[in-house]
This record gives sequence, structure tokens and C-alpha cells, in this order.
Amino acid sequence: MRSLLAMFFACAVIATAVAETMFQDVLIEGVPHVKQKPDFCGEACVEMWARKLKKHIPQDAVFNASGVDPLLGRGCYAPELGKTLKQLGFNIGDGWLRIDPAQTEADLARCWRGLYADLAKGISSIVCMIPDENVESIGHFRLILGYKAASDEVVYHEPAESNGAYRRMKRDKFMKLWPLGNETVIRFRLEPRDVKDAPAFDGFTSADYCQRAMEERTRANGQKFFYVIQPPFVVIGDQGEEPVRFYADGTVRWAVDRLKQDYFKKDPAGVIAIWLFGNKESYEKNTRKLFGQAPTTPFGFYTGQSRALIMNIATGGGTLVHEIVHPFMASNFPGCPSWFNEGMGSLYEQAGERDGHIIGLTNWRLAGLQETIKNGKLPSFENLLKMNPHQFYEEDRGANYAQARYLCYYLQEKDLLVKYYRAFVEAREKDPSGYDTLKTILDEKDMDAFQKRWEEYVLGLRFP
Repeated sequence: MRSLLAMFFACAVIATAVAETMFQDVLIEGVPHVKQKPDFCGEACVEMWARKLKKHIPQDAVFNASGVDPLLGRGCYAPELGKTLKQLGFNIGDGWLRIDPAQTEADLARCWRGLYADLAKGISSIVCMIPDENVESIGHFRLILGYKAASDEVVYHEPAESNGAYRRMKRDKFMKLWPLGNETVIRFRLEPRDVKDAPAFDGFTSADYCQRAMEERTRANGQKFFYVIQPPFVVIGDQGEEPVRFYADGTVRWAVDRLKQDYFKKDPAGVIAIWLFGNKESYEKNTRKLFGQAPTTPFGFYTGQSRALIMNIATGGGTLVHEIVHPFMASNFPGCPSWFNEGMGSLYEQAGERDGHIIGLTNWRLAGLQETIKNGKLPSFENLLKMNPHQFYEEDRGANYAQARYLCYYLQEKDLLVKYYRAFVEAREKDPSGYDTLKTILDEKDMDAFQKRWEEYVLGLRFP
């Protein structure tokens, strides 16, 4: 009996020694940590490992290379990430490993041995796991970097958190979270074969539009809307795909192309959402529900806080073009005074085309302006141009908008508006109101005399 017990304990000691020999400490050091953008966990894992390899492959570039439709509003799923890793020059191995539910433990042990063997060679892996035992999810990617034998812990980078570098997880927990659906284990080896830096890109990319669509889908919270990308905007509507595409192509693209042709070299600082609601009821209800505020006008408005243009498109596309001007002005003319910002925006709320260029047409603001001129209540151009935002927006707002619009209209009709815009941008520091630049462009020394001529000109205009 004693000999049998001795043999048993000897075998146990040998087995423990063999296990410890198989799974000793291993750690891939010096891997930078990157926090993922929303739902870009796999993409961020690739960026982390690329940095270790001294390669420039940002998470956005990984998504861009995947070809995933940005309007889906999600990052790469496992099949898409695996395909993209191959394109980027990695040997990912089998990727998908099917496990037999009848011998799950043995199959998982085999998967673990493969993962550990690669770590011992200095090769990291991206694994797709259940984020947590109590979380329902289709999977979350983590970058595996090592193993600690004494504590039996897997070492990994957690992309979802800022302080997620070199986290540890008990191996038994890791093995529970690794299988997806109890049948599939996903592991992408990151053995470099022909890895190159990602190409440089200018402007917004698929990743930018994906992140914006994701943000707006979260805001929609399950409500059905239709999404169209029309650079540099994501256009969203509640009246079906065709109306959204109609305004995206026929109004947004038309206006953006022509505004950029004459004025704006830079796109807005970030992708902006355009929300098109099909009627007054939908506009008012959804503005409150989605944005937590009441509409500021019956037609539409821009909210910088949400980076969104919100429109009652039943009133027409004029206000949409007006509001498109503002984010472009913000990125191309920092510090633009209120009178010129609103003068240019309102000029194009009734727009047409002449010789391939956008032009403003007379509109509904004309009647009120003519009445104000007849009553002798119009401020001088010097006073108008030097108004601060409170004065412009709160003290006779309607008349101020109209006077600014038809000053821009006059400059347009004299073929001076584009010239004035460029000169004003150039002189904005020494002439923040634009008044001195206006006198120069008009070649006018007596602005009182000019204003009288301009008022006569405006009184001669007609709408419709």
C-alpha cells in the first residue's frame, strides 16, 4: 500500500513539474497601449501590435482597409478582421477553431497550447472573447501578450479602457470567456510577413463616417431612420431612403460643391449629422426626444453641441443650405463676425446657379427690409458690421439678418462677393468687423452716400 501511495504522489509531482515546464512565465514587453474608439476593439489591437513592430497602422486605417460599410455603425466582426489582417501582411493561422462540445476541455487545452507556443516565440494573438460572464455580446477583442505561471494568469491589453495595459486574468476565467457560443474559438496570430505602414489619407475616411453613424444610431435608440453619407455629412431622415438620397444628392452635394468652389478650402472640423424630419410634428417631437431641446425656428437650426443640422425639410431645402454654410465658415473663417456669418448663410437660403457658381436669389426677407428702409430705421453699415453677437441676434434680429443678406447680395451682383470674402479672411486680424475691407472692395470713401445708393437699389428689387 505504501509503495502504491508513494508511486501516486511521485506521478503527481512529475505531472506538476511537466505542467510547470510547459507553461512558464512568458511576456512580450514594450507593447504600447491604445484605447479603442467606440466598437473598434479589434482595430485598436492591430494598432497596438503594429506600434510594437514600428509600423504606422492606426485603428482607423484598419477599419478603412476592411471595406465594412460605415453606415452599419460598427467595427469589424471577426471574419472581416481576419481578412483585413491578411491584407495587412500578417499570418493569422487558422483563425476559427471549432470545438467539440463533447470534449470541450481537451479542445480548449489544445487551443491554449497553440496560443502559449506563439507567445513563447514572441508572437502575440488577438482573441475574440465574451467581454464578461454577465455580459451578453457577440464578442470583444483583446491583445494577448503573456502568461504568469505562479498565479496562472493570462496577460493582455484591454483596448476598452485607458489604463488597460498589461492586465491579468485567471486562466480558468479566460478559458470560460474564450469560446463563443460554446463551439467556436477565435484567435488571430499576429506573425508579421509583409507588414507595411498604412497609406496616408486626407479628409474624412470610412472610419470617421462610421464613428459618426454609430453616434447617431445610439442617439436614435432603436428608432428607424435612413442614413446616407454625403461628404462631409451623414444625412439622416425619417421619410424613407429615397427622400434622404434626394436631398443628400440634390441639395447637400450641390451646395457643398459650389460653396467649396468659391469660398471654402477646408471641410468642417468633424463629420456633421444632418437630420431631415418630414413634417412639423416629426421635427418638433424628434428634436425634443433626440436632442433634448425645443426647435429654435420652424425651419431648422444648427446645434454645435451635438454637431448636427436639424431640419423640418417640409419647409424646403433653403434653410438646409443656410445652415450648411455655418460649419464651413467656422473652419475656414475663425472669428467670423455674426453679420457676415448670417449674411452669407441667409444669402443662400434661396439659391440658384449662374455659370456653374452658386448665387443667392431674392427671397422673403426682402419685404421686411424694404419696409425698414422706408421707415428710416436701418442702421448704418458701420454700426451693423461692428455689432457684437448680442446686438446682432437680439436687437432687431430680423432687420439685421435682412440687411446683412442684401449687402452680400449686392456684392454678389457686382461680382465682388468672392473677392470680398477672400480679402476679409486675409485681413481679419487687423479688420475684425470687415468694415475697412468693405470700403476698400467697394472703392468707397463716403459710406453714407453708398448706403443711400444701396437702399435705392434694394427698393428696386422684387420677390417673387
